[in-house]
Amino acid sequence: MSEKIHALAASEARGKLAPYHYDPGELAPDHVEIAVDYCGLCHSDLSMINNEWWMTKYPFVPGHEVIGKVVAAGSAVQGLLDAPGNPVGRTVGLGWFSKTCMACKYCLSGDQNLCQTAEQTIVGRNGGFASRVRCHWTWAIPLPEALDVTKAGPLFCAGVTVFNPIIQNHVQPTDRVGVIGIGGLGHLALQFLNKWGCEVYAFSSNPSKRDEILSMGAHHVVNSKDPNDFASIKGSLNFLVSTVNVPLDWEAMLATLTPKGRLHFVGVVTEPIPLNLTSILLTQKSITGTPAGSASTLASMLQFCARHNIETITEQYPMSQANEAVERLESGKARYRIVLKNDLQ
Repeated sequence: MSEKIHALAASEARGKLAPYHYDPGELAPDHVEIAVDYCGLCHSDLSMINNEWWMTKYPFVPGHEVIGKVVAAGSAVQGLLDAPGNPVGRTVGLGWFSKTCMACKYCLSGDQNLCQTAEQTIVGRNGGFASRVRCHWTWAIPLPEALDVTKAGPLFCAGVTVFNPIIQNHVQPTDRVGVIGIGGLGHLALQFLNKWGCEVYAFSSNPSKRDEILSMGAHHVVNSKDPNDFASIKGSLNFLVSTVNVPLDWEAMLATLTPKGRLHFVGVVTEPIPLNLTSILLTQKSITGTPAGSASTLASMLQFCARHNIETITEQYPMSQANEAVERLESGKARYRIVLKNDLQ
């Protein structure tokens, strides 16, 4: 008999999280079970709680930025990524993906995050706002000892979401790169790109954050509400990554790019994005996007963080106060990611 898992779940759209218990059944041969120590709170959790993407199933258990120890492994599990042998007792993280088929061309070429049958940790299954959570062994990524377990959770979603474009788009240390939106994703993007060697421009609508943004790794701060700031950098950026989920003046953003420059989206803007194709065609600019990264990219990102002392700026709440944490996130006041410490009984 499997042990019941204690969790927090919403029973309806925009509902409060309340105690919830469920029986996970027998552990699959290729899965591991993780005892949750910490779990980040992401805006995607909020979107799923509120059913903004029209795919939430209730009762809904959020949480896809898990840090914890492996407490059980299925009979087919021979180890973890770069960590052969019995995984029980290892500290690992679990992010957006919890299972991929491992048989399609994307999985076999190392692009598991593009698997068309991928299972997401909080879509159609129970997430990490719980005493325990399960996943396929490939997505339980060992955490380097140098990283702080209390702050590492958001790296498994926010972190890899902004690290993956650097890899996929072959960003060079000599590039001038812009980051739109200095929040939960953007503050990590600044750190990554600075340590990558780029000249980093931060786009922010809040001038009061200037000194803090510079301390995160930006070399320049662009006031996203000031046309003069945009004019001063017209045609100078090689790469521009948008982390925001609100409409902006995208034509103005495109104008900051060099010929062959790229505007890349990782933030989910739900409204259509109007653009004049003429400027794109004549200057060979491109517009792209990526989801969270593959398992190997995630592991590389963790090693990069450990080497360069990169960490998330976090606020911590007990998991039993998850509703207060959700309100804090929804208010836009979180600086810059919220992590829940598991205290569920």
